[in-house]
Amino acid sequence: MFASFKRRRGGQTPAQVTREIAVAGKVLPLTIRQNARATRMTLRIEPGGRALKLTVPEGLPEREVSAFLTRQQGWLMTRLARFSGESEIGHGGIIFIRGVGHRIERTGRIRGLTEAVTLGDEAILRVGGAEEHLRRRIADFLKKEARLELERLVAVYSGRIGRPVRSLSLKDTRSRWGSCSAEGDLSFSWRIAMAPPKVIAYLAAHEVAHLQEMNHGPDFWALCEKLCPDTRDARHWLKRNGTMLHAIDFG
Repeated sequence: MFASFKRRRGGQTPAQVTREIAVAGKVLPLTIRQNARATRMTLRIEPGGRALKLTVPEGLPEREVSAFLTRQQGWLMTRLARFSGESEIGHGGIIFIRGVGHRIERTGRIRGLTEAVTLGDEAILRVGGAEEHLRRRIADFLKKEARLELERLVAVYSGRIGRPVRSLSLKDTRSRWGSCSAEGDLSFSWRIAMAPPKVIAYLAAHEVAHLQEMNHGPDFWALCEKLCPDTRDARHWLKRNGTMLHAIDFG
């Protein structure tokens, strides 16, 4: 089902509409936003592959939007296929912790801590409790790991630049991996605990750098690289793999 731009009273066309689109038998919400500065249509898959966003030039006829979406069906099917089978986790599946794939193993014990162990060459995440609580317990474990690592890194980086941090919080944000307020409040997505160590280090350095440079100018990026020499590689990793971390459904 494609979008239709319905005119408001007075003949004005809404700047943004939300509709649904079917891709390979799956129905996804599609937000279509008009932009006066846009010169072409741009289709974007939202983090996790759960929604689509289309930016179109202002006043573009509906038939051109529908034709564009029809042409993009093949591309959408290919890209969205990357998320299939990776959004669900369960016994015997794989979850990444600091970039290392761990096989999920239900212990069968009603009580007991969730713990990461290594047996031989295999990394295992042992999870107790009832099956219906498995995903929540894994998410809680990742939040704990994220906090431990980020608090350590933030303390190191903020100490280097001599800037105080007022607070550190964890969220499950989709639009950004972290944020920094002018008052020194840092916020991070706990899903970063699944990324390799250098990516976690970059995210901590990025937000700490904002304590000194509240922008994304040359001085900011120079400070990022000074704090985390792997900044460029880590940014590339997040760009290539970040949406896959968002796609995992923890229920």
